[in-house]
Amino acid sequence: MGSILHPNGVAFRVWAPNADRVSVIGSFNNWNGGASPMASESNGFWYLDIPQLQAGAEYKYLIATPGKQIERIDPYAREVTHSVGNAVVHDPSFDWQGDDFAIAPWNELIIYELHVGTFNDQNNDDTSGKFSSISARLAYLKKLGINAIQVMPIGEFAGERSWGYNPAHIFSVEKAYGGPLAFKQFIKQAHSHGIAVILDVVYNHFGPSDLDLWQFDGWSEGDRGGIYFYNDDRSHTPWGETRPDYGREEVRQYIVDNILMWLGEYHIDGLRFDCTQFIRTVNGFEDRNLPDGWSLLQRINLEISQRFPGKITIAEDLQNNKWVTKDIGAGGAGFGCQWDPMFVHPIRRAVITTVDEQRSLHAVGDAITYRYNDDAFDRVIYSESHDEVANGQARVPQEISPNNPKDWYAQKRSTLAAAMIFTAPGIPMLFQGQEFLESGWFRDTVPVDWEQRHEFFGIVRLYRDLIRLRRNLDGFSRGLSGQFTQVFHLNENQKMIAFHRWEQGGEKDDVVVVANFANEPRYNYILGLPAEGFWALRFNSDWQGYSNIFGNFPSTDTRAESGGYDNFPWHGLVSIGPYSVLIFSR
Repeated sequence: MGSILHPNGVAFRVWAPNADRVSVIGSFNNWNGGASPMASESNGFWYLDIPQLQAGAEYKYLIATPGKQIERIDPYAREVTHSVGNAVVHDPSFDWQGDDFAIAPWNELIIYELHVGTFNDQNNDDTSGKFSSISARLAYLKKLGINAIQVMPIGEFAGERSWGYNPAHIFSVEKAYGGPLAFKQFIKQAHSHGIAVILDVVYNHFGPSDLDLWQFDGWSEGDRGGIYFYNDDRSHTPWGETRPDYGREEVRQYIVDNILMWLGEYHIDGLRFDCTQFIRTVNGFEDRNLPDGWSLLQRINLEISQRFPGKITIAEDLQNNKWVTKDIGAGGAGFGCQWDPMFVHPIRRAVITTVDEQRSLHAVGDAITYRYNDDAFDRVIYSESHDEVANGQARVPQEISPNNPKDWYAQKRSTLAAAMIFTAPGIPMLFQGQEFLESGWFRDTVPVDWEQRHEFFGIVRLYRDLIRLRRNLDGFSRGLSGQFTQVFHLNENQKMIAFHRWEQGGEKDDVVVVANFANEPRYNYILGLPAEGFWALRFNSDWQGYSNIFGNFPSTDTRAESGGYDNFPWHGLVSIGPYSVLIFSR
């Protein structure tokens, strides 16, 4: 489909079942509609081969319908001049030599979500950041411990700046970011740093602006969207009347082809699917399911698992639906994992709440242990994402201390949330700048403030230390990437919680995490411990090396001695600072 570059020229194929005639117009025939007519194939497809035509030629389709002629950008255009410009014949070839990268096992992933336009925008003009500007920070991300970047949508959108959730051309890479070649170069560079690239994709709606798919070949029911969209009330979404028709095979194939392009041509390591609840339901709730959308999600995940085994698919469903990540054979949608609202909301509430007595440690405990199915890593856990720090909400430090998001409370309780992210079971995710206390809220016009990386270098180190433990890079914290978790101590009155993480158990595996959600220290606090003997303190979030306003509370190693406590045969003593986390291992 689309423009097909071959050694002797370029072929074109387009689906326009209601057209009387279709022609290719472009820079090569002076945009003359009579010069390059397409031949009708079966089932509404049109085809033309133009010898000697080369990559870089600009073109459109001229579609004749009763009473009028309309120009349309190719739905499969791999490149466009801009969202309302022309399609460009694209050469998909790229030197991938040496790119034998494979994404890390999912229980070892650390995801960093970023927005290309603002992540490292160093310009003083009105242009956005580019893929090349992300590449300039890859060494930093690698040192931080990141091994997967999740890029917010990069399909060509209206205007120069956007979150990306308004795709006008899903096969074309946003020109403002550098276009398709720059994206491939960025992916190859990320792989060379040991970092996977996961792409955010939008199939619950298209556009709604700058959308040549709308009434593409002139037909529609009333003022509906035509062949690519539902032409009844199923078209309605919170973003416009542009839900694709998941029941029409050509539209299903259009979406599948887009997915296969990202994974095949671009070597993408995984996909994050935006708002899948608006693909599998009409209104976002279970009371009106959309079987066409559900079967499409199953088809997508089946094709990916068969053609690209090991690639990760992530659903943003946010409806606490266990079937989204259940195996297709068992009737599920087959996603590898999903963003977990059962973690982010309780954890944010626990650290943002001003009064200690109002924090719910039972909610924190439930957030730590929640599972969708049998795999602890079928959820992505986070305290900040592009959604959580916009749309009326702000960054966690800003929510904690609106008047001074760098104060002691903001630093202590935001890092308390961070420690929960990296010690609870699930795939941890950060949002750009979180590791150096980025404040305010996310906007696509405001760049990340990289000066804060230097101002809060200690907080960056805290995140790096947590990631090292989470990935077991020093060889004594394997349990943090293990399947098993037990919250064995929960003191609602004193706001203390402790939990055990393990894979197989034993030395260098067992990990105990102790968290104090209160604004006062605990001295010689008694806890049960899951094994006898010496437990080494590996992390103390109150260490003054992380911030000169921290208390440097004198927490130490502990020893488990005989004497039952917390349903264990052994117990030990710990001392912990306010709003702090300790991590012990054997």
